[in-house]
Amino acid sequence: MSASTSAASTRRPFSAPILVVAGIVLAVLAWSLPVNLKSVSPGLLREAGAGTPSLATFGRQLVDSEKIGSAAQVLAAAKGIGDPGAAALETSLQQLVARQPAMVAWGGWDPFLDPIFKLRSTDTGHRKSTPVLELFITAKARTALSDYLAQTGSLGVQSVLKTRDLTLTGRFVPAGRPGGQPLDAVILLTAMLYQGEHMSPALQREVRALAETALAKKELGNLEPFYADILSLGKRLDWVQLGELLRRTEDTKTVGEYAQLARVAPDQLPVIYTAALFSDSADQVATYLLRYGKAGLEDLRLALASGQGAARQLLLWQVPVNRAGGKGFVVAAALVLQHPVTMLVVKYLGYVLAAFMLLLGLDRWIVAPATENGQRLPRMKSGALAVLFSALLIVATEPFLLKAAPPSEYTARLVLPVLVTHPELPATETVKNTTHMDTSTLISIGFFAALQVTMYFICLLKIREIARSSHPPLVKLKLMENEENLFDGGLYVGIAGTATALVLQVLGVIEPNLLAAYSSNLFGIICVAMVKIRHVRPFKNQLILEGQVASKIAL
Repeated sequence: MSASTSAASTRRPFSAPILVVAGIVLAVLAWSLPVNLKSVSPGLLREAGAGTPSLATFGRQLVDSEKIGSAAQVLAAAKGIGDPGAAALETSLQQLVARQPAMVAWGGWDPFLDPIFKLRSTDTGHRKSTPVLELFITAKARTALSDYLAQTGSLGVQSVLKTRDLTLTGRFVPAGRPGGQPLDAVILLTAMLYQGEHMSPALQREVRALAETALAKKELGNLEPFYADILSLGKRLDWVQLGELLRRTEDTKTVGEYAQLARVAPDQLPVIYTAALFSDSADQVATYLLRYGKAGLEDLRLALASGQGAARQLLLWQVPVNRAGGKGFVVAAALVLQHPVTMLVVKYLGYVLAAFMLLLGLDRWIVAPATENGQRLPRMKSGALAVLFSALLIVATEPFLLKAAPPSEYTARLVLPVLVTHPELPATETVKNTTHMDTSTLISIGFFAALQVTMYFICLLKIREIARSSHPPLVKLKLMENEENLFDGGLYVGIAGTATALVLQVLGVIEPNLLAAYSSNLFGIICVAMVKIRHVRPFKNQLILEGQVASKIAL
């Protein structure tokens, strides 16, 4: 044996195990990075919320601003998520209520309401937060509001007030007719919110445009759904609570979405309302909850418990929380927050490199060196397999990559012919067909891929066994032809896997999913193609040429 061959055989057992171990370690490190393509890990949320105000701290800021109603909603949400500062917030809120008992019904003091209702001196008879429409619906209140708003100089407020005279409505009784008190109260409420600048500038502009369009067409038209949404919110929120929400709402679409959330999830209203104020964006909260439903609400609770920064980050990314995501390498969370795309690329490249190192190490360790006695032997295509395995690893560690979000429980819309005497009916759930890839499907695909890789190793070992034999080239060629059934084994295994998966699906062991079944056939085709095209065919060509050379020499 030559010195070079001896050195190669000495290096192989040492370097191959190192490659295998290094590949495993790199895969673990890549998995531990708290970054995902379509989800966010709890560790990353904790890092985003570190050093930012907690829910109780935010509630204390509202108490200091004397916004009793909004602080009460935040307190309810803080208790719901187990915020340790909830007790202190409750104490400070009770102290404020004791000092300002007349403000409780309205949710706080407002300089625009004080000239009309004399908030500090007038007893409303309510000792707790009161829905604003309950206070605005009385004839006395509507008269006072109408007289006050008649002096306004705002063109937007004037346009809104003029819609009281419109008689062409769809779901409301016109404001000027018997039974039109709800619409009259809603219009006056909208005008007061506009007058007191309790709407965001964008929302003000849209409401004014809708009002002017309604006046031009002499019918409420597209303004009527907005009034219906204000009615829903006004029946659940006090004056200050409604104003704080609309300040963080950019368009009438979001107002409608919040009205929908208030109808279908009234028990969760404190959390939903608090999230809008805490993140300073009602639009993002509504979009998130209508997309992910109850599961999204639980994710939102987790973000609220982690701090203001966590809530804003979750709503900015609009992805679900992956509670099984990377946890061990949280020190990289700061880098992920600063460079999310770069760290995601690093993670996926880590998967590819880890799979390549692992397969290359197994090739050198278990199979054989690339050459023997000067003859080049077939080698496993580690690069191609690494891409395949890293893709499977990415899918396995990204549960939301191929899994569609389930139908949101909050998306059903409520449509009533008249919003006057009929109570709001519970919304019916809508069922949507969604496609997803569950855990059992992923396990099945991974198992079929592992079978084919094993079959690939077996074929490669057989080729190398024949190549290392001392037989003449033409004999080796006959031996290769004799192993054709083995080289086609990937197809047999693939067909058997497909049949097995279909049977298990019929028996209910795994979820019905044709992808799980036919992936076995696909992997079998890939395995046989790699064996025959990449290895068997070139080796047979080599043997044929060597056989021809040997025949000429013999002659």
